Amino acid sequence: MTTTINFELNGESVTVETRPDRSLRELLREELDSYEVKRGCRSGRCGVCTVLLDGSAVKSCLVMAPKVDGSSVRTVTDLGAEGELHPVQQAFVDEFAVQCGYCTPGFVMATVDFLSETETFDRAEAKKAIKGNVCRCTGYEKILDAIEACQDVEASPTSADGETSTHSD
Repeated sequence: MTTTINFELNGESVTVETRPDRSLRELLREELDSYEVKRGCRSGRCGVCTVLLDGSAVKSCLVMAPKVDGSSVRTVTDLGAEGELHPVQQAFVDEFAVQCGYCTPGFVMATVDFLSETETFDRAEAKKAIKGNVCRCTGYEKILDAIEACQDVEASPTSADGETSTHSD
């Protein structure tokens, strides 16, 4: 049994058939070729599959694909403008918060969400915001440094065409 869902993926309208028991991560990778959404623990513990669902960070392995019907999903490839990194991505590079890079898309998406929700940077709050993401290379301090470097930067996701996205809560 399949169901048809319609949603926006990185600014593009998508209509796809899916099984009700399929995760959003599986749908994104296996049907829509969004390989930037990594496969990790499959149980919500590592955060490598984090995407923005209607503007909020979620672990796509825990979201059933049919639940995104009518929603907006953004992956790390939809951040930044043509030829330019999003400020959060640039901060991760500048602060050497990237080593092997496997966890980076999830951390970047969690950071974009965190910064869009906070007005004043607090390192303890930043730690809480990335708590559900696992990195085995950096030791987290460089990641927190990158988040702190973004505190004065508008962190709302920007699509590839340079348009700043907005979402309502």
